Amino acid sequence: MTSKSEIILEHFYIFNGTYAKKEGEIVGIPYIYKEGDGNKYQNDEVSSSICQAILKQTYMMFRLFMGSFETIINDPECGSVMLLKLKLEHFYSRYLLSLKLNNSDILDVFQGLQFLPLDKITFLRVQCFMNLVEAMFTQIKYTAFLYNDQIVWSGLEPEDMQVVYNYLVSTLLPAHLEKELHGGSIPRNSPSPFTTTHYGKFVTGPANVNEPNLIGKSPKVFINYSTKPVSLYLVVYRALSATICLFVDKKTSLLIDFFKSLDNFLGPQLTTLVSSVAEQCSKHVIVTPESCTKYLYFNKLNLAYKSTIHLDNRCCSNVLTTPEVLRIIADIYNDRNRLNEAGEIIIKTISDYWIVGKLSNLREFFVIIQQKSASIIEIDDEVKRLCEKQLKSIFFH
Repeated sequence: MTSKSEIILEHFYIFNGTYAKKEGEIVGIPYIYKEGDGNKYQNDEVSSSICQAILKQTYMMFRLFMGSFETIINDPECGSVMLLKLKLEHFYSRYLLSLKLNNSDILDVFQGLQFLPLDKITFLRVQCFMNLVEAMFTQIKYTAFLYNDQIVWSGLEPEDMQVVYNYLVSTLLPAHLEKELHGGSIPRNSPSPFTTTHYGKFVTGPANVNEPNLIGKSPKVFINYSTKPVSLYLVVYRALSATICLFVDKKTSLLIDFFKSLDNFLGPQLTTLVSSVAEQCSKHVIVTPESCTKYLYFNKLNLAYKSTIHLDNRCCSNVLTTPEVLRIIADIYNDRNRLNEAGEIIIKTISDYWIVGKLSNLREFFVIIQQKSASIIEIDDEVKRLCEKQLKSIFFH
């Protein structure tokens, strides 16, 4: 007796006679019309690392002037979520309008500091002067000294100085200099332009110490988040090309007498000290011919950077290369994880730019060379020569 096997349908076919004459033709494709929003999206021209850095920068600036979210909400006097919302609205309604996103590049990722190299004697004079300021005025908790927007001395933690420096060179000092250009160059603290004893003036605080009614405002800042956050007044004083930042205890009454004492002490001595710093800087000025080789150096250990790509440190549109090259540098930076602790990436563009990215000892070095007929060996030799000349004993050694 044989058993019956189960019948299974594996394939089936349906014939429609109406389609037989149109075999091989497309009968119909479903479609839908969509109207564009009028915007052109260029995803390749937007770097996620730069956008993330700008987002972080906007929060760090908020935290500098308003405090962290935690300190606002947990304020024992009036802390609440509603207070946080009000502070966010008050701050960002103005700050976001000041952002220049079109000028954003790799410098926004680094948020580096520019330091001014000085000889030992001049540097010690600056350091001793800043220590003397803190000793004479005990209300002052921290100080910083800048010359030509470059840091000479700072008593702040690098992370705090990073945010303060960004505020100074991108917002406060440019606005002050523009105001000075419109108002003239005669020192305001002098009753007569022919009897002036110094060139010092307050950037935050009174516009003129001889006019008590014009005491001005000194903003409060929040620093020391790595240990215990503190709130201090930021008093900025400037003489010629030097800028002094004084972080004053918030319990201090910022009356006109306090500013007069500061002005009488800082003005004459700072004017003399600036002359010494300027003399040293002039001795080390090296006029180099225009070169087709540009570079950008960043040290993650002390947040120092140096760039011949950017004409200034305010991240304006003053750059000596193309947007394409800046995007490639950002892409190399994003790809640095593949290099582990050290490595090198070399890229050549269709516009004959060579971009070299080197990583070693927490230092990053980017070189831009425009040579149409150069070989990769010649480019490598040029990068080695540049490292030896500009970064001798501090990079790849």
